[in-house]
Amino acid sequence: MFKKFTKEDIHSRSNIKSSVQRQLKSKFAAQFPDIEAVIDDIVPKKSQAVLVKCEDKIQLYAVENEVVYFQQFDVLIPSLKIVHKYPTAFPRVQVDRGAIKFVLSGANIMCPGLTSKGAQLPEESLSTDTLVAVFAEGKEHALAIGKLIMSTDDIRSINKGIGIELLHYLGDGLWNLHLD
Repeated sequence: MFKKFTKEDIHSRSNIKSSVQRQLKSKFAAQFPDIEAVIDDIVPKKSQAVLVKCEDKIQLYAVENEVVYFQQFDVLIPSLKIVHKYPTAFPRVQVDRGAIKFVLSGANIMCPGLTSKGAQLPEESLSTDTLVAVFAEGKEHALAIGKLIMSTDDIRSINKGIGIELLHYLGDGLWNLHLD
């Protein structure tokens, strides 16, 4: 999604009204219940949030020149920098070491990279279209945000094909974007 994203892909910026800002915060907290305790740290009450409209109907929501979350169509997706600050607030999967270079180049994650030795799927079943933070074997911080193409039960049983569609990863255009 952000593989070749640059500042030229930005169409407009506008301040968000406080009422819309509150709606976005509550929608984000509803999507990720574990984030509710720290949502006021992520988007402080007296801060000014900015809506940045981009190519392909992508909307970035920034506070103090840092993208907090983005959306394409309806779902709010956390930026990787927010996942690094609050890693336990998001559903988590782990890929094996062999998948790291492919993920960092923007490739979708294949099922074998999620089921092999060194990889971990959560104990509880996650359904299709669930947003997950992708961690790597032996690494402390998340390296990507993705959307499950299959449920975790299907990933375990079928073990073929694409398991996670990558949305945002370390080193992509959004990661390197500076709004100031």
